[in-house]
Amino acid sequence: MFSIPVLDIPVPDELLSGLGEKAAENVGTAAINLAGNPVVLVGGIVLVIAAILIFLFLKKIIINSVLGIAAWAILMFVFQVELPLVPSFAVSAIFGLAGIGVMLVLRFFGMV
Repeated sequence: MFSIPVLDIPVPDELLSGLGEKAAENVGTAAINLAGNPVVLVGGIVLVIAAILIFLFLKKIIINSVLGIAAWAILMFVFQVELPLVPSFAVSAIFGLAGIGVMLVLRFFGMV
């Protein structure tokens, strides 16, 4: 007889061994069904390619945002360009160099 320490409830040993055997049997059956299945192979390859493409795409977005923030900081603190602080930072962080470029064009035309 096995007891659960927290609840102090006696549990028959046959119950626990039966659960373990059933779980092992189900896992073994699932593994056999997946082994050698070409659909699983194709699915795995597709997921790996998708992960690589997403990583490369996000990497470009992050680099663009970092460059936009760096350009914003240089314009604001080195060249003393008068831009609204929060909107220009948000635009440069989201859209990168293109965003800070648009802010400069708007500043040139006196719209910002």
